[in-house]
Amino acid sequence: MAGRNMSHVVRAPEELILYFSLPIMFVLVWGYVFGSGMSGGADAYREYLLPGIFVMTMLYGLGATATSVANDVNRGVVDRFRSMPVARSALVTGRSIADLLRAVLEMATLLVCGLLVGWQWNNGWADALSAIGLILLLRVAITWMGIFLGLIVPNPDAVGLIVFPAAFPLSALSNVFVAPAQMPDWLGTVSEWNPLSSTAAAARTLFGNPDLTPPSGWIAEHPVLMAVLWPVGLTAVFAPLAVRRYRNLGR
Repeated sequence: MAGRNMSHVVRAPEELILYFSLPIMFVLVWGYVFGSGMSGGADAYREYLLPGIFVMTMLYGLGATATSVANDVNRGVVDRFRSMPVARSALVTGRSIADLLRAVLEMATLLVCGLLVGWQWNNGWADALSAIGLILLLRVAITWMGIFLGLIVPNPDAVGLIVFPAAFPLSALSNVFVAPAQMPDWLGTVSEWNPLSSTAAAARTLFGNPDLTPPSGWIAEHPVLMAVLWPVGLTAVFAPLAVRRYRNLGR
């Protein structure tokens, strides 16, 4: 099942280009157009921005996951597999494995793009790989959310109507672009509790990239721990929901 899903990526590379275009656009617009107006200057801001862009790209993968699952349900592919001697867990587990492999490909591409625009990690390889691991851990949780969403929407077209209007506010109300300390008090609190913020802050810490505004509060001061707890908690919620929904399709 994982191989089947990965073959779709090879046969439809335009989908990858579509999902890469948005984060690259954000890097160019925010890093070069607005970066000079940020505290610390454009170079420091790009180092701050890139880990957030890595995390935001994992979030937008939710749309690809949900759309693929919804297409399989809508075309009767899921019903066909359910009628065959295939483990009931294979379809959803294969999808999660394929999406993790795809996320590795996305991360590799984004890291190269980051290096080309002047971003770099300032700590050793061990910390850099740990940062990448935390970003991919968040992608695993988002994958299970996407599988569940793809199983409950009435048709594939509904995915875009749900994901993209929600994904941008979720990104904006995080530390992807701006430190929570620079927001109004209540928005800063929302931003600190955002799972994206925890992973982005942990990635910046491990990459050795600058934090333009020193964090405050227990959550902000323990980003690595929160970057583990949030994805594990989300996976614990949405993985059972996705499996249960898959088992009850058609009932």
